[in-house]
Amino acid sequence: MFDKKSKPYTDVLGKTNRIVEGTIIKGDIVSQADFRLDGELIGNFESTAKLVIGPSGIITGDIICKNVDIEGTFRGKIQVAEILNVKSKAKIHGEVIVAKLSVEPGAEFSASCVMKQNIEKLMLTDGEKTSKKEIK
Repeated sequence: MFDKKSKPYTDVLGKTNRIVEGTIIKGDIVSQADFRLDGELIGNFESTAKLVIGPSGIITGDIICKNVDIEGTFRGKIQVAEILNVKSKAKIHGEVIVAKLSVEPGAEFSASCVMKQNIEKLMLTDGEKTSKKEIK
């Protein structure tokens, strides 16, 4: 009568993962679905989708992502294949590599920034280990 099989992976796409305020994660996150962070991540984040760092969200580490909206705080290196939106209350410190950048007045943007029109492949190098993530 009821099919209790888990949903196929393709059904999960289009849904958003969420880490709420007051949650602290120490470690790396890899996701293929959209992600909203209102808590704190001490580690790296990789996604082929969109990341939203909410007003109370904090990331200390590296980000590789297709699109990113930042309202909270980010410290580290960020690589965005398409658009990085920095909201008015955001605080960015570190290094930014992006295809397109939007910074609202009032944002704290203290970072080196390189803009590249066609970012097809982003690389994350971790010592001897190199992983290539193609983000389209």
